[in-house]
Amino acid sequence: MTEPVRVHAIHVAKARRLPTRAVESVYAEAGAGLVGDRYHGTRHRHVTLQSLTDLADASAELGTEIDPGATRRNVTITQGPVPTTPGDRLWIGDVELEVVRQSAPCRLLDDWIAPGAMKALHRRGGTVCRLLGSGEIRVGDPVILPGASSGTK
Repeated sequence: MTEPVRVHAIHVAKARRLPTRAVESVYAEAGAGLVGDRYHGTRHRHVTLQSLTDLADASAELGTEIDPGATRRNVTITQGPVPTTPGDRLWIGDVELEVVRQSAPCRLLDDWIAPGAMKALHRRGGTVCRLLGSGEIRVGDPVILPGASSGTK
């Protein structure tokens, strides 16, 4: 029996080039984003999601560990893959999200993490989601991904 998928880490940044900071919880506002994050108030880019599984694979390819906060994604889940099909629905705790698109890694990651980080994270950069519901998202919250065999909402 596999372990349930959970929120491993949450990161927010107040502005585009400011470093992210780890938080234990964040308020997710439907149709707006994560309160206190640089994308709060945007039309579709409310939450970015990545997986420790993908980060481990990218770290192995890169030859150095990639810290979840260094990728600038908001929510890191304990295991993946993360959904990338537009329209797919998932839940983090009681908050419903909808996949908008796959998230491409930024070229600045080569400067911030290590040369080759952008390439290592190609197709492992996570996904961009829109918030359909509001509520608190906390480290440790259960995550229900599309196609999950149990606990379907």
